[in-house]
Amino acid sequence: MSMSRRFAAELIGTFWLVFGGCGSAVLAAGFPKTGIGFLGVAFAFGLTLLTMAFTIGSISGCHINPAVTIGLWAGKRFPGKEVPTYIIAQLIGAVLASSVLYVIASGTAGFDLSGGFASNGYGAHSPGGYSMGAAFVAEFVLTFMFLIVILGSTDKRVAVGFAPIPIGLVLTLIHLISIPVDNTSVNPARSTGPALFVGGWAIQQLWLFWVAPIAGAAIGGFFYNWLGVELKTNEQLARETGPAKA
Repeated sequence: MSMSRRFAAELIGTFWLVFGGCGSAVLAAGFPKTGIGFLGVAFAFGLTLLTMAFTIGSISGCHINPAVTIGLWAGKRFPGKEVPTYIIAQLIGAVLASSVLYVIASGTAGFDLSGGFASNGYGAHSPGGYSMGAAFVAEFVLTFMFLIVILGSTDKRVAVGFAPIPIGLVLTLIHLISIPVDNTSVNPARSTGPALFVGGWAIQQLWLFWVAPIAGAAIGGFFYNWLGVELKTNEQLARETGPAKA
């Protein structure tokens, strides 16, 4: 598949993730009487990833997340020379989605960016008042586990065609855990789009939502690559030695 097509796929996939996930948070989460709340937002993010994984997975791999792209590189599933191109596409998609969301959200009386616009934050800007340290640990651990699930479910030893389901579900679970902590990132592009519109504190705190997810993803990639090699060695050993004797 040509890079131009993969670039376009990553752009539209990230657009859908940010527009669907952040859009549900901005437009529907707190809607009077029928708001979807944290639970609905968590499912919205999971569903956007699930739908895109089935749609563009065969084109670009459906990374739609700079941390995932770097984690896949660390896990030896993606060439390093293509990492910058994917990240640029993802950032453009996130900014475009935030732009469209801003146009829609600002079309109602009382809209105010001071509400956060689904930006990620810690301290005074955490939904639950969680500290910077708590947010960092959450983002690191959750992105680490995100990569483990992604690499495991797309392993060539696993049944083909089902990977989008566990990947979408784990992103839902991640949001169920951490929306109260920092609105959940595990995706630097998702964090960057809304932060550019909010400015101020959102830009000042944006560093954490790049550093922690990328660190967690990279270590997750390295770890699963090590784990996968161990599994492969065990399989090879079993073939060489034959079935165990009773």
